[in-house]
Amino acid sequence: MSNTRTAAGGSALLVAVLVFALNLRTPITSLPPVMGDVAAGLGLDQTLAGLLVGIPALCFSVVAPVASTLIARVGPYAAVTVALLGVIAGTLVRSAGSGTTGVVAAFAGTVVLGAAITVGNVVVPVIIARDFPARTALATGLYSSTMNLGSVFATSLTAPLAALFGWRGAVASWSVVAVVALVVWQVTTHRLPDRPARTHAPPMAERPEETWGGVLRRPITWVLTIAFAGQSFSYFAVTGWLPELLRDLLGVSVTTAGNAAAPFQGLAIAGSVLVPLALAARVPMRGAAVVMGLLWVSLPVGLLLAPQWWLVWVSLAGIAQGGNFVVIFTVVAQQCRTVAQTRRTVAAVQAFGYAVAASAPAVIGAVHAASGGWTAALLVMLGSTLALGTAELVATRRRPRRP
Repeated sequence: MSNTRTAAGGSALLVAVLVFALNLRTPITSLPPVMGDVAAGLGLDQTLAGLLVGIPALCFSVVAPVASTLIARVGPYAAVTVALLGVIAGTLVRSAGSGTTGVVAAFAGTVVLGAAITVGNVVVPVIIARDFPARTALATGLYSSTMNLGSVFATSLTAPLAALFGWRGAVASWSVVAVVALVVWQVTTHRLPDRPARTHAPPMAERPEETWGGVLRRPITWVLTIAFAGQSFSYFAVTGWLPELLRDLLGVSVTTAGNAAAPFQGLAIAGSVLVPLALAARVPMRGAAVVMGLLWVSLPVGLLLAPQWWLVWVSLAGIAQGGNFVVIFTVVAQQCRTVAQTRRTVAAVQAFGYAVAASAPAVIGAVHAASGGWTAALLVMLGSTLALGTAELVATRRRPRRP
């Protein structure tokens, strides 16, 4: 990587990445607070309305390899521009029309959003690994924190905006954040080199370990995939079922159960910051992984053994879900030696990981229905968190230096 990119890009580039990251969750988390209005306005039942939230997660898996190819062809910086244009278009289309036209627009816009955000999911770790090699943990932590901050803003502000402008206006208003991000991105990167000029030397294009086959043959790819699948499965399971679980186990009010998501989402910001701080203080990566893994495991174990302390377990898991994201993608950056290898590794980890994660709400729901209680469902979640922790132990073990 050139000194020009490191020095001149510097803090301004990192700020631009973070402003971009604000847009990678807000289009998704802005919908649930007004889901009742959306369903009524479009004439959808609960199942179809739920798809508007579920489709992006499916896109995260299916579109990841395509996103990797796009990044290779146009370069990481241009890929961010494509992603932001997609977020703007998808957000506006999703809120357009009424009747049958509105339903088609809502689903078409959601697919565009899912595809655009997938490009962002893949390209940001690539930019961090390439442009901030000495600060991967810090940059990844700030990136994760900003995404979660965007989720908190969208969850908190969409309903009040809907009271003023209606659900369509409230949901569409988040496109303004993407427009701001696009302007910031263009101003920041227009003079920075995105990629070398194209050459006509196919043998030099990629080394064997950088191809899809080479990446998929690396054991570390699959270890990190298991870790990310366990992380994402647990996240989607908690997000989808925690309120109902607490109502059944503790008999808390609907309001209290609904508010349980706040510490889980909000404290992810703390986890995203704590891990880079710990690594900067020379805490080994394996130590950070062990602590974050134990915090995740505390949620299912705590709800099984001492459910009355649910706020403690939910808060610890919130810290864990932010911290583990940093651990996983920092290890990705450390274990990959080229941009091509990083790009495909990130795409593979996310494609397989999100495919598993997308099944989480259905799996937990089915286990709960079949067993008639929450014990079996919590044991399934315990299994996913243990898989996450075990994979991270393997991924962070000390390896002999290459000669």
